[in-house]
Amino acid sequence: MRSLNLTTQRQAVYDVVRQSEDHPTASDIMNRLVEKGYNLAYGTVYNSLRYLTDKQLIRELKLGESSSRYDARTDEHQHIMCEVCGKVDEVMTGIPEEWNRVVSEETGYAINHAHVVFGGVCPECQIKRTR
Repeated sequence: MRSLNLTTQRQAVYDVVRQSEDHPTASDIMNRLVEKGYNLAYGTVYNSLRYLTDKQLIRELKLGESSSRYDARTDEHQHIMCEVCGKVDEVMTGIPEEWNRVVSEETGYAINHAHVVFGGVCPECQIKRTR
């Protein structure tokens, strides 16, 4: 069992990430904390996100954007990102084992884990494009 020190601030940040379905950035989390009546410094929010990530309570997603996003789902899953609006959704389809073998053979790496990010256009943006 991992030892946790969830201060009031860390718990508030964790609650915002857990209640979010949109993989928020640190800035999004800060805005949602303000809406809930919290007045935390940016440093406190960033330090809380780092702590929660280190304790594996949340996942930090680096999806090719300038800002990391955060996900309360820590089980194995992939992500898909809209190349028009930036929306991020979860993909529950697993990565084929064959991929790990082929990539390992190609690179010589011993693969410990994989995270695939698909890019495409979300249904809402597809509708907007056809108008």
